[in-house]
Amino acid sequence: MHQSKLDFFCKLGYGKQDICKVLENLGQEALEDDVLKELIRMGSKPQALENQAQPSPLKLVARGSCSASPGLKWLGEDESDSSDHLRPIVIDGSNVAMSHGNKEVFSCWGIQLAVDWFRERGHTYIKVFVPLWRKEPPRQDSPISDQHILEELEKQSILVYTPCRKVKGKRVVCYDDRYIVKVAYEKDGVIVSNDHYRDLQNENPEWKWFIEQRLLMYSFVSNRFMPPDDPLGRHGPTLNNFLSKKPVLPEPKWQPCPYGKKCTYGNKCKFYHPERPHQVQVSVADELRAKIKVPLNLGKEEEQRNRSP
Repeated sequence: MHQSKLDFFCKLGYGKQDICKVLENLGQEALEDDVLKELIRMGSKPQALENQAQPSPLKLVARGSCSASPGLKWLGEDESDSSDHLRPIVIDGSNVAMSHGNKEVFSCWGIQLAVDWFRERGHTYIKVFVPLWRKEPPRQDSPISDQHILEELEKQSILVYTPCRKVKGKRVVCYDDRYIVKVAYEKDGVIVSNDHYRDLQNENPEWKWFIEQRLLMYSFVSNRFMPPDDPLGRHGPTLNNFLSKKPVLPEPKWQPCPYGKKCTYGNKCKFYHPERPHQVQVSVADELRAKIKVPLNLGKEEEQRNRSP
């Protein structure tokens, strides 16, 4: 009897200690209602109600997600993807600034436009190289506009000054193009410039291939930075694939054969023949042999039948 009552109240969620204490006070033959009233009077509560009464700790949930852990994982994936699948960008600051200033003014606003364009695409590694002497006050023979932009980009660790110094009143400038090509080559990135760097191509054969394949030209249209949609020509990759480490290859589109049914290349023809979409392309010679072979075999069978008694 004691065990059955103990099991009954345990199923209701009460603790064994409280149940045993009540049964000792009321006796083993006490009614279930009396035991329940005594448990309530003692302040004992089922475990389910105790769990509900305890306030659960607050959990920060990412906006747009149902739980905390998937949201955090999603944010981590976005951060890794932005640096993994997009190539590093190395900008020829002097070339971009002079291009935006119509080759008359060193326009720092042009550099800012280029940096913002790549930022909006999600590129995390962006470096701009500018000679150190551009920090100096502008002169009549080398005017500069919006020079404060250089300081802001330097604070953001985007702009890098190439070194220079003065020797006996003359400025000794290091070759900034070599910095640009070297960093882009080591980072396996993209060079943003309209310069072809022919002298550096002749210096290093590896740099020659890299400059030919990773140079991104551009234009400025009404203060808008616009790289071409086909950086390597009509038959080259798209701009998205050019700026991606893992380009998405387009599905092959079969071009119809210009000769149509008169084509004599057979299975060696690289074009598409719509007249036989579900058939394996066979050369014309094989088709003729197949047609001739059938009547020859029939003729041989008839001769054998006539010769047999």
